[in-house]
Amino acid sequence: MSRIGRLPIAVPSGVDVTIDGQNVTVKGPKGELKHTVAEPIEVKLEDGRILVSRPNDVNTVRALHGLTRSLIANMVEGVTKGYSKTLEIRGVGYTAAAKGNDQLELKLGYSHPITFKAPEGITFRVETVRREQINALIHVDGIDKQKVGEAAANIRKLRKPDVYKGKGVRYQGEQVRKKVGKAGK
Repeated sequence: MSRIGRLPIAVPSGVDVTIDGQNVTVKGPKGELKHTVAEPIEVKLEDGRILVSRPNDVNTVRALHGLTRSLIANMVEGVTKGYSKTLEIRGVGYTAAAKGNDQLELKLGYSHPITFKAPEGITFRVETVRREQINALIHVDGIDKQKVGEAAANIRKLRKPDVYKGKGVRYQGEQVRKKVGKAGK
C-alpha cells in the first residue's frame, strides 16, 4: 500500500470539497481549484476527510495513488494558506519593479528591460532591499502550487545565477557554488 496515498486528507473548516465522479473541486477562503483524477483512482469524502483509494496494485496505478493524494492535499492547503516563493536579485544595476499585481519589469543586464506577465491566479510583490549584495526580493504568491513554482522558475530562467560572480536571479536561500576564475601570471 502506498504510504502517502493511504493517508486521509483532513478538510479544515471553511473549505468546501465537491466530488463529482472523477472531478474534485476545492473551494476555500482564498479561491477555488479543480482537478480531474486519473481513471482507476477513486476519491471519497467521509467524516470531513478525503480518502483516496486504488483498485489494484499495478505499478502505474500505485504511482497515481500517491500522486493524486498529494495533488488534492496541495489544493486544500492552497485554498487555505496559499503558496509563496521568494526570488533574490543580485548584481550591479539589476532591479525589479512591480507594475500592478500582475506584471514585473526586470532590468537584468540586457540592453532592454524585460516585462514579465503573471499567469492567471499569480501575484507579484517586489521588496527593494540593499543588503548582502541583494538588490530586490520578488515574492510570487498564489493558491496553485504548480503555477507558483512555474512562474518563479520562468523568472529565474531570465538570468540564472552566474557561477563566476554570483549575480543573477536565484531562489531565496539557494546556494550557488562559485567557480575559480582564470589564474593570472
